[in-house]
Amino acid sequence: MKFENVKESLKQQINSGVIRPGGKLPSIRELSLEWKCSKNTIIRAIDELEKEHLIYSVPKSGHYVIVRSSKSENQPDGQIDFTAAAPDPGIIPYEEIQHGLNRAVQLYGDHLFTYSDPLGFLSLRQSISQHLTASQVFAGPERICIVSGAHQALHLLTLMPFPNGKSVILVEQPCYAGMLKLLSLLGVTTLGITRTESGIDLEELERHFRNNSIKFFYTVPRYHNPLGTSLSRREKEAIAALADKYDVYIVEDDYLADLETDSKADPICSYDYSGRVIYIRSFSKIMLPGLRIGAAVLPAALITLFRMYKSSSDLSTTALSQAALEIHLSSGLFGRHAAMVRERYGIRMKVLQEACARYLNEGFRLSKSAGGIFAQLELPHHLAAEELTATLRQKNVHVFPTMNYYLPSVESTNSLRLSIIRTNEQEIEDGIQIIRQTADELMIQRSSNQFSRSPAFSWI
Repeated sequence: MKFENVKESLKQQINSGVIRPGGKLPSIRELSLEWKCSKNTIIRAIDELEKEHLIYSVPKSGHYVIVRSSKSENQPDGQIDFTAAAPDPGIIPYEEIQHGLNRAVQLYGDHLFTYSDPLGFLSLRQSISQHLTASQVFAGPERICIVSGAHQALHLLTLMPFPNGKSVILVEQPCYAGMLKLLSLLGVTTLGITRTESGIDLEELERHFRNNSIKFFYTVPRYHNPLGTSLSRREKEAIAALADKYDVYIVEDDYLADLETDSKADPICSYDYSGRVIYIRSFSKIMLPGLRIGAAVLPAALITLFRMYKSSSDLSTTALSQAALEIHLSSGLFGRHAAMVRERYGIRMKVLQEACARYLNEGFRLSKSAGGIFAQLELPHHLAAEELTATLRQKNVHVFPTMNYYLPSVESTNSLRLSIIRTNEQEIEDGIQIIRQTADELMIQRSSNQFSRSPAFSWI
């Protein structure tokens, strides 16, 4: 088809540098004359290039080639980073974000320089309400609060009294380390429930709900940090039902919802019929974390109190960030970029799974992460995670031991959290090989030390 020929020709010019990063494409009229075809054909070709995230449009100006950073693709110091949780700078659409910020100033004007509703711009909450329907979360804008990053929502919910009058917080073990730090700093009584690759023991969960004064249960059902795995539909339905039965609230941290590859993987919130699930959504893993934008979907019983605590915290979330996110959601840019990120990270996770299967055995075990950005690597019992981490750092390979993802009273697993968010395919392959080599070297050293401590002669 003609539009495909136009698209491939422009793509080749972009990839070869004929049209440089940041450079402007010929106008639709110029391309139409050059190719002797209709403007609609050119428009279709350009639309396809936008979907592939090779170009972006500036109203009344034209189309421009996206400038790509190569920070993660070619790190100058040769570092392989399996620790990162912030997005890969090499795939962040800086030009589109800048354009969105410029448009935000133009469209919102004086609204950006005054205090707004503590719950956030109504227009943004309406956009987020529509965006969440793709995840089977149906909530009107009156139930949505914009927060300065999902972590702010966790902070406010931990501080707030809840209608159930309870005070203990239950967390998964392992659990997002930032939440554990927050609970420790605030001095909140916290209990843990074991979560493995297989999920959660629902009978144990019910005992906690029945016997302890649980204010809320904090869970990351999708692409868990650090396990990388997701709860089953049966578990999510059961958690919602138990919350209703025992008057316990659920704080569902769905920070990677936009990276989901299974269209049937619905959140716990979609099974909530009693108003006890608080749904938290982050946009930081897709766009710039520095925008500090998240959203909390609240049960009706919590809205007034949450608004009060939110306004006492920061009066209102940064208006410019709100406006920029609204523009990216309404224009379709966020969705297109999320699709690209989902594909890119999916490839990396597959490479990680394959590399670990190829090089790591004999006591190693990688969690079966179907997507997301994290996976947990269990180590042989004789290979200490802290020792391996320190030795790998000397070789410029950075990993996280999972001991910080557990409560002090809970014994941690001997494992590492591996992140693919700032590694390319070759770095993953090389990094896993280095982990294998380093593990072998440590085992040889240990054997050698044991041998050297043995007496050279047996005295009679």
